[in-house]
This record gives sequence, structure tokens and C-alpha cells, in this order.
Amino acid sequence: MRASARIIAGIVAIVLISAAVAAFAIAWRPAIAAIDPPGPQSFDDALVKRGRDLAAIGNCSDCHTRRGAKNFAGGLPVPTPFGTIFSTNITPEPETGIGRWSEAAFRRAMRSGVNREGQHLYPTFPYDHFTNVSDEDDRALYAFLMTRQPVRAAARDNQLSFPFNQRLAIAGWKLLFLRHDTYQPDPKQSAEWNRGAYLVEGLAHCGACHTPRNALGAERVSAQFAGGDVDDWHAYAINDQSRSPVPWTADALFAYLREGWHPDHGTARGPMAKVVSNLSSVPASDVRAIAAYMAGVSGASTSDRTGPSEAALTRARTASQANAVGASIYTAACASCHEGGRPLPYGGVDLRLSTAISSPDPRNLINIVLSGIEAVEGERSPIMPGFAASMNDEQASALLNYLRARFSDQPAWTGVEKSIQDARRTQTVFLQTSPAPRNAPADPQQREKP
Repeated sequence: MRASARIIAGIVAIVLISAAVAAFAIAWRPAIAAIDPPGPQSFDDALVKRGRDLAAIGNCSDCHTRRGAKNFAGGLPVPTPFGTIFSTNITPEPETGIGRWSEAAFRRAMRSGVNREGQHLYPTFPYDHFTNVSDEDDRALYAFLMTRQPVRAAARDNQLSFPFNQRLAIAGWKLLFLRHDTYQPDPKQSAEWNRGAYLVEGLAHCGACHTPRNALGAERVSAQFAGGDVDDWHAYAINDQSRSPVPWTADALFAYLREGWHPDHGTARGPMAKVVSNLSSVPASDVRAIAAYMAGVSGASTSDRTGPSEAALTRARTASQANAVGASIYTAACASCHEGGRPLPYGGVDLRLSTAISSPDPRNLINIVLSGIEAVEGERSPIMPGFAASMNDEQASALLNYLRARFSDQPAWTGVEKSIQDARRTQTVFLQTSPAPRNAPADPQQREKP
């Protein structure tokens, strides 16, 4: 018995040692040698221009730029269920940025989520999508970033509790969830569709916001594009579970992504406003490709969504009787624009077509009512005043409940007043830290410059 016990103990020890060695092998990554920062003149202008377009598609500046700070200098707080992670400096500054990174180091970060020093990067940097980016596009991105203005800005310490502050844990996360070569062209589809799939599943990382996540923060593959949460906004479902009263078409998606609004779908706000602001400056062919692919993802509707149903409109007529306060506020503050008959962008959207009102989550509509929609300088764009200062929580709640009852056939929201209180707090922080949307240059020739 004693001999058997020693044998079993020996086997257990071997298993434990093997597991420790395997864990070390997974977790350890060697540093890549530092280089002397390459001069901007060493990169081809056409390559830099291509990299600029790719960086816009990937929304690099929005995550790596804090409001009021230099472009790409990092420091933007990214709240997660595990704590706050701060984006890093990706300017070519040699000490605090990526100035001493070789192209190989940059590609490893994009593909494997490991920095030049060999540290695992938190997946708030969406390398689970960037692993699909081609070598050629990584090279163009590298050229673009290495020709930006260097900014000395040291990375802030992340605010994470144990064990999430241990980067070894990220190696385990990668073992479970990081998959390489998940994008493969579909020979049955058109070149435009495949281009859109490549961008959506890779650099544009649309699923990072529009897909719900599991308890460990990874995207739920079985619920791709079924809707998610970001910056106290709800990223709508953009698959066949979409609550949009009118189905999305490729043309509607192209107009929305390019201009930031569509008469049948309303206006892009919150984090999505920054996405469409970036897409306004990239080649139209890439935006059309994204629209073509996503229209296919939306697919056939699971319900009849050809337009507002007569039954829903009939039921909505009773909303005024059930919520006189909300009806009065709507008449005084909203009806003149939303029922004035002027088309977008100068008039209000037909609220029967509003996804924000039909959504299962009221946060987007709350944020719009409180903060409004600012005019974009030099562009034809929607505008709406915010009512945070002129409505108290009770009045805003009455208005929102009225809008839901009158303009959708969905069940009433719960906890609206509590959500309004939360929105007042979080939007203040969001507006203080997030970069303002950038718009396409007024002069189209500027788009051709790196």
C-alpha cells in the first residue's frame, strides 16, 4: 500500500509539474528587441494613406485618444465588469509609446495580444478580431502610426482587483477564447460581400460592441450580433433579432454608416456616432462592402417588420389617456419637430421607425433625450436639443414611457427612472473622457493626404 501511495504521489507530482510547465509555456512570451525609431520619410506615402483609412475603419483614435489630449496618446478609461483599463499610447514616442517597436512586434500585438516586452494585453484591445487582419494591412497600419506626432504620455495603471490584475490570467483567457484564422473567404459570395466580411470580422470589430459577452468577458459566439453594452449605451442587435421597426437594407446601412443617419432608422449617437464619423472619411467602396455583408447577416426577419403595423398604431392612440403628463411634455417639446413633416436631417425622425423606442433597453433613448444631438460643423446633419436641465427625472420618465406606449408595440420598460438617474451620472463621465467625433474633411482632396 505504501509503494502504491508513493507511485500515486509521484504521478500526481508529474501531472502538477507538467501542468505548471504547460502554463508557463502558454503564458511566457519573449521580448522582441527594441529598434531605433524609424523616420517618417522611410514609409511610402501611399502605404501611410492606406493605413490612415484602415485606422479609421478600426476606430483606433477613439479608443486611444482621451478628450482634450493628443491623438493616439492613450489614457482613455475603459470600464469593464472587472475594473477599469486604460488605453495605451500608440504614437511613435520611443519611451512611452511604440516608437521602438518593430513591425514584427506590432504584428504580434495585433495577432496575439502580446506587447513588445512580452506582456499579455487585456482583450479590451480587440485582438480576438485583429487576428483576422492581413499582413499587408498590418504593415499599412504600422506605417500610419509610426508617422504620427510622437507624444510623451506614460500609460496609467489599470484599476483591477485580484486576480484580474495578473496578466498570467490573460494567457488562460486566450487559451479558452482566442482563435486564429476565424475569417475565411466564402467562394459562393461576391467580392464585395467577402470584403465586408473581412472588415467586419476583423479590423472594424463590429461584434465587440454588438455581441453579448459571457461571464469572463468573451463574446458569446452563439449569439453573434445579438446586441451588447458599451459606455452605458445599448448596441442594438444587428442580426435577425433586430428590433428595428423597418428591416435594414444594404442601401440603408450604407447611408447610415456614411452619413450618420437614415430617415427610416434615425441618427447614430453615443459610441456609434464616432464610428460613422470615422467611416465618413474612408473609401465608399469599403463602407458599401460592410453594408452588403451586414445586410446579409440581418437576413430574413423573424417577424413581420415591413413597417409600423396598423394594430400597433391603433393601440398607441390610447397612450395619451394613460399618460397625460408624458403626452403633454411630448406635445410641448417634441411634436413640432417629429410631426412637422420636414425630412431628415432637418426634421425629427418618424418615431414609429425609431429603434431606440422599440429596443428592449431604454438607455439609448434616455441618453438622447438628456444630451440631445449636437450639430456637426460644416455638415448637413441632424440636431436636437438636450433636456437634461429642463426636465427632472419624473418628467423624463413620463415622456419616455409615453414614447414607448405610443410609438411601439413592445411591452413597457421597467425601472426607467432609475436608468435616467444612472444616465445623468455616467454621461457626465463619458463626455469628459471620450474624444469628440471627428468628421470627414470639408475638402475632399484632404482625403488623399496621409
